[in-house]
Amino acid sequence: MTDIYQTAYLSGGCFWGMEELVRQIHGVLETEVGYTGGDIPDATYEIVKSGRSGHAESLKVVFDPGLLTYRHLLFEFFRMHNPTTRNQQGNDIGTQYRSAIFYLDEEQKRTAEEVISTVDASRGWSAKVVTEVVPFKDFWRAEEYHQRYLVKHPHGYTCHYVRRMQLGE
Repeated sequence: MTDIYQTAYLSGGCFWGMEELVRQIHGVLETEVGYTGGDIPDATYEIVKSGRSGHAESLKVVFDPGLLTYRHLLFEFFRMHNPTTRNQQGNDIGTQYRSAIFYLDEEQKRTAEEVISTVDASRGWSAKVVTEVVPFKDFWRAEEYHQRYLVKHPHGYTCHYVRRMQLGE
């Protein structure tokens, strides 16, 4: 990927469903599932699934900002998971399933905070957004069997779907 592309790191529950929906957004060039937000180096599924590592199941998104803005990507993110439930998406419960935006710079942080304010003000969700906005640390690529899981297993488990709601964009 060249310097003209941008990267986002998002967590919104199980990464299988997030990846499948995000990779279909126009302007997304590459997705990769993994673990971020924790302090243990070389995180693996076995470590993260315990919920004690501090990591979240996350998605690395490389996108073309000429086709998809970071702001629009975040609005789509808020449509595909429930950002009002702390540490839970569907049947997946624990800190590894938290809603989080891991920002790379001050501009991403500011945009994330603005989008959250807009989503809250829109009342698209019946409760307040609890998505964390935290600095990016490290990203540990998940095991190969997790990459594009729902492409490999089209009837596999997911609790994600795109909600048709107006979020005040």
